[in-house]
Amino acid sequence: MMLLAGARPDALPSFMSRTLAQAALKVPPFTSPRVRLEFLRRRAQLGRIRRRFFERLGSDRYSHPALFELDRKLEPYLPYEKGFFVEAGANDGYVQSNTYYLERFKRWSGVLVEPIPELYRECLIERPGSLVFNFALVPADYPDATVPMRYGGLMSLVEGARGSSRADEEHVLAGTRLGWDRTYSIAVPARTLSSILDEVGAPEVDLLSLDVEGYEAQALLGLDFTRHVPRYVLVEIQGEQERQLAVEAVLGDRYEAVEQLSPYDVLYRRTPWHRQ
Repeated sequence: MMLLAGARPDALPSFMSRTLAQAALKVPPFTSPRVRLEFLRRRAQLGRIRRRFFERLGSDRYSHPALFELDRKLEPYLPYEKGFFVEAGANDGYVQSNTYYLERFKRWSGVLVEPIPELYRECLIERPGSLVFNFALVPADYPDATVPMRYGGLMSLVEGARGSSRADEEHVLAGTRLGWDRTYSIAVPARTLSSILDEVGAPEVDLLSLDVEGYEAQALLGLDFTRHVPRYVLVEIQGEQERQLAVEAVLGDRYEAVEQLSPYDVLYRRTPWHRQ
């Protein structure tokens, strides 16, 4: 697309303005799940068109998707360009992503891990500059080749991660966008985080963002800290003390908590005496 020098981000072509205005309308009361999902897919596509148009003009107006402005809150800790990230629980690569802004505007590169196949495919489209993997992260001693999961959009989880099947189901139902999406069970290939980092020949990891709906401590047990020690680790803990203690038991004295960036997310920093 040819853009005129000095063009304003709000000077959208009329056809695009009309299209985006239609996308902003309230979701119509369709009854068919297939039609509802198609509507959501089309709306996401139109949002992507708008966002990329603004990005080509140098505007980050639609490029801070992180919940609770986590991407903005991370900037003081990660002020430099061309860092390396790992984001596990990447979803579609954009919605609530903590690393999208870093890639698009700070020239960072990195790894995205998303276990749900349909979200993984969306992630490939959204994040062509990242290395995207379709696995569930597991401890180094995990005995099976696959992991049983329940799909719930942004709240998909490993079965049992919430402590009971009932708690799991309540959790994933909350991620179905008020009933517009659906839930289902799926077996996902298992892999440790260190094996992925080894495959890509990863440099020092500047930020590990971990949001795997209650399976964070187990995922961290798949990181070989003798070889891979990220500078910062951002973990979604949701204010649950038991989960936080489990995460901190794995991190050990290698890390110190530096700030709670949201009601659910804690940022840890590698201690000076632990280097990769």
